[in-house]
Amino acid sequence: MKRWYLLYCKRGEQTRAKMHLENQGLACYYPEISVEKIVRGKRQSVKEPLFPSYVFVKFDYEQGPSFTTVRSTRGVVDFIRFGSHPKEVNGDLIFDLQSIEQCQDVADCAELPDKGESVRVTGGQFAGIEAIFHEADGEARSIMLVNLINKQIPVSIDNKDLDI
Repeated sequence: MKRWYLLYCKRGEQTRAKMHLENQGLACYYPEISVEKIVRGKRQSVKEPLFPSYVFVKFDYEQGPSFTTVRSTRGVVDFIRFGSHPKEVNGDLIFDLQSIEQCQDVADCAELPDKGESVRVTGGQFAGIEAIFHEADGEARSIMLVNLINKQIPVSIDNKDLDI
């Protein structure tokens, strides 16, 4: 009977390990999540591993391949173990992770406004206020100039709260 196991992989070699495991006829699952980042001034949706350096693999060790064969696959370090035997992962967990991954909303890549452009704030403590875009503040926030008592005050606002 095929069972799910969790493998620990060499840093940055999860995709290589997954490819070599699939070449051996094994079912693999490498969960990824979409993360919104700002790359070169543009907001982009980038896929990143949900569990860096880990890959789920499904196989029957009695029919083959053996634990040693899987562990010796290029990019794989070892199984996650409790004691001397690899720990089985509940199949419901894998099903739940796969359904969550499929239900993710993937945002369209949107550009940030130009410096000095007026933007409406749609959420947070400044909701409903018109602000002036000043500059990006990391990957998920922007510095906006907000008029408070006839003075422009720089405020860091989450990009999801901006009407771009």
